[in-house]
Amino acid sequence: MTSKKKRLLLVGAGSLARELAGWLDLRSVAFADFSFGGFLSDDPDSLSAYPQYQPAVIGSIADYQPKEEDRLVMAIADPRAKLKVADLLLERGSCFTGMVHPSVIISDWVSIGMGVVVCPNAVISCHAKIDDFSTINIGCTVGHDVSLGRGCTLSAHVDLTGFAEIGEGAFFGTHAAVLPKSRVGNYAKVGAGSMVLRSVKPGATVMGVPARQISP
Repeated sequence: MTSKKKRLLLVGAGSLARELAGWLDLRSVAFADFSFGGFLSDDPDSLSAYPQYQPAVIGSIADYQPKEEDRLVMAIADPRAKLKVADLLLERGSCFTGMVHPSVIISDWVSIGMGVVVCPNAVISCHAKIDDFSTINIGCTVGHDVSLGRGCTLSAHVDLTGFAEIGEGAFFGTHAAVLPKSRVGNYAKVGAGSMVLRSVKPGATVMGVPARQISP
């Protein structure tokens, strides 16, 4: 008698969720016991322009009630929204699983938290710490001894170098870079192509080379 497969649901139905659906390989060892169950989104029409996704939106995040066989993958990029939804679903007893693409290179002595998503061709070096619900997009590099806070989002090709400390909910635009031992505060935003040389205050938005604060 074969055991019932777990149902994998993507939380969110935006651009990141569509990308993750495209990269999800149910034939891989990591997901051999899963079947794809669709997307959770509070916008039932969010995939109406993409009929190729089947099953599509099966229900709202607001109304979702966990089932024993369900495992959720966080597919929301915005850090504040992501953590708000994660905490809501965890309070209901939902079970999250991480998603790490097979092409990712992860060194020894790396700590990876719950619900972390790591997209194709990323590299995570030794003694890095990746906290819960962080998202690491295509081609990112997370250097040795980097600390990445809960719910952070790294857009494609971000480079975090050795001993960088990143606070909770920080967001990085594509090709942003953080130099060694720099600090980025909670919920800060680093613009695309920017280079952080020293530190970024919590909640600040920085842009440029070197990165300078532009708001608030």
